[in-house]
Amino acid sequence: MVRPKKQLGQHFLTDKNIAGKIVGCLQNPLETVCEVGPGTGVLTRFLLEKEYKKINLIEIDGESVEYLNENFSDERLTVLHTDFLKTDLRKIIDKPAALIGNFPYNISSQIFFRLIEHRDLFPETVGMIQKEVAERIVAAPGSKTYGILSVLLQAWFRIQYCFTVNETVFFPPPKVKSAVIRLVRNEKENIGCNESLFIKVVKTGFNQRRKTLGNSLKPLNLPLPHSDLLKKRAEQLSVDDFVRLTKMLE
Repeated sequence: MVRPKKQLGQHFLTDKNIAGKIVGCLQNPLETVCEVGPGTGVLTRFLLEKEYKKINLIEIDGESVEYLNENFSDERLTVLHTDFLKTDLRKIIDKPAALIGNFPYNISSQIFFRLIEHRDLFPETVGMIQKEVAERIVAAPGSKTYGILSVLLQAWFRIQYCFTVNETVFFPPPKVKSAVIRLVRNEKENIGCNESLFIKVVKTGFNQRRKTLGNSLKPLNLPLPHSDLLKKRAEQLSVDDFVRLTKMLE
């Protein structure tokens, strides 16, 4: 049996009903699916019941890789012993794929930043993450939980909070509740401004979220326009406001 490793943030899901429900959130009829951190394959079993032609499992833990190779034999399945955050995803995935996983809490934000970079590869993502992070991602402007991930993910994805998951269905149980969210790539080919500057503006704006944007954006060393947007704090701006502001800064 695979031992959960604290340094990898592993909490193995033990409830098969929940696992089936998570996989059931995938609705886009894609041919390929990519699972991050499959662990002992509790989600994998349900992915194999779907009509995917190709199932890629990306796992950093050698013990889990061994377990998966011993317990799953299906020609559609490829187990990759690699780090999702560092691997060249474009070499593994040659056509748009679904992304799914019980994402380790300690790297879930990094997984989402990676998703933003590779948004052309993943039209649909279903992830189980810490409830607090899920609430942050779906938050609306003006709320205390609205932040960098809310703006960046909402710029390129339609996001749905699917359901909450209790601590008791994991081994070992985490200290917090979890939640499952679904992200679907929106129709925007581009957001209408310089995207790398947009990301920089959002991150810099929220770095000192108590200050007005006129003050928090000073580290960018760009001439600031005369705009009412700069009198507001980052959390008061919608995605469209951030796009408008980025255009002015260009």
